[in-house]
Amino acid sequence: MPPEIKDRIFEPFFTTKPVGEGTGLGLDISFRIVVNKHHGEINLESSPGDTRFRVWLPLTAQNDTVAAPDGPDAVHLAAGGAGSPFTKES
Repeated sequence: MPPEIKDRIFEPFFTTKPVGEGTGLGLDISFRIVVNKHHGEINLESSPGDTRFRVWLPLTAQNDTVAAPDGPDAVHLAAGGAGSPFTKES
């Protein structure tokens, strides 16, 4: 994906499709839902012939911890912050 397109893909109404074939709202809506509403992150990785999006969603609100019931099989999941990978502690 060329840099001039990569820098604009999340803009509302930006599309590379011909007139009448795309609204340019898909990635804008995705960004609003993932980043603005759920405090997650969307990362774009692109090289010729290979474009990938990585979507990260927090399991809980920032700085909250979710724990399974105590016991030998208890698993604790801690959010590392908006958009960061979650750590698994046992």
